[in-house]
Amino acid sequence: MANTACFMIVSKNDIPIYEAEVGAAPRKEDAAHQHQFILHAALDIVQDLAWTTSAMFLKGIDRFNDLVVSVYVTAGHTRLMLLHDSRNDDGIKSFFQEVHELYIKKVAGILESLGSTRCDFVC
Repeated sequence: MANTACFMIVSKNDIPIYEAEVGAAPRKEDAAHQHQFILHAALDIVQDLAWTTSAMFLKGIDRFNDLVVSVYVTAGHTRLMLLHDSRNDDGIKSFFQEVHELYIKKVAGILESLGSTRCDFVC
C-alpha cells in the first residue's frame, strides 16, 4: 500500500466514525492533523460528486501536494475516505471493497445483537 496514508470512515451526517494513520507514521505530529483537515475539506467535493455519479469508488477527487484523496461511498452514504500517495487505483479500490464488506458485517452483527433487522441509519 502507500507509504503515507490516512483512512477515515465518515457517517452520512459528516460525523467521523473511525480514523487511522496507516502506512509509515507521519514525520511530524502536525502531519496527522493536516491529514484529517485535508480529508474533511474533501467532504464537500464528495457530496457534490455523489449527486452526479452512480459510482461508489471516486478516485483522486482532491489533491494536496503529493497526496491524493480517494473515496468509496456506500449505499447508505457512509464515506470511506483514504488520503494516500499511491497510484495503484486497483489496489485502493480493492481495499475499499474489503473495508466496506467488513463494515457491513460489523454493523449487521451489532444490529443482530440488538434484535433489529433495520440498517437504514448506518449502512
